[in-house]
Amino acid sequence: MNHSSKPPLSFSLGANHLHGVLRVDQIRTDDLVQLVAGWGDEDTRDSVIAALDELAEVVTGVAREGELDAAIEQVEDVAGMDTAQVEVRMSDVRRLLAEVGEVARVLFRFGSKGASEIKHPAMRATRQRLAANPLPEQQDRRTA
Repeated sequence: MNHSSKPPLSFSLGANHLHGVLRVDQIRTDDLVQLVAGWGDEDTRDSVIAALDELAEVVTGVAREGELDAAIEQVEDVAGMDTAQVEVRMSDVRRLLAEVGEVARVLFRFGSKGASEIKHPAMRATRQRLAANPLPEQQDRRTA
């Protein structure tokens, strides 16, 4: 649940309390307005539609590495969309910092690595065995 005084620009705790959630509704609004502005321009409408069709094919099919990013970039270029960013006023920076601090307090209750640091006693024998006999991928990672 988001307890922010300004939910459209907020940082809150995830539902499972194991991650944070950054919400910036203004980016989505700006993107849609810019996309529709490109769509509404008679000179670029066909190019925008073609780029959106290509993006739809990538999203609904099996995308190769980098294909989704390229299709999204094509839509942004054809529609003349700006960089997805938002200016944040000083008062909102202070509020967001407090929200991040509260989320961090909950997330870091297990330490800097989070829940992965919890060492259940039942796993002691497994940890000892793996320490003495590392898996092949662990050996490669440690020597790299």
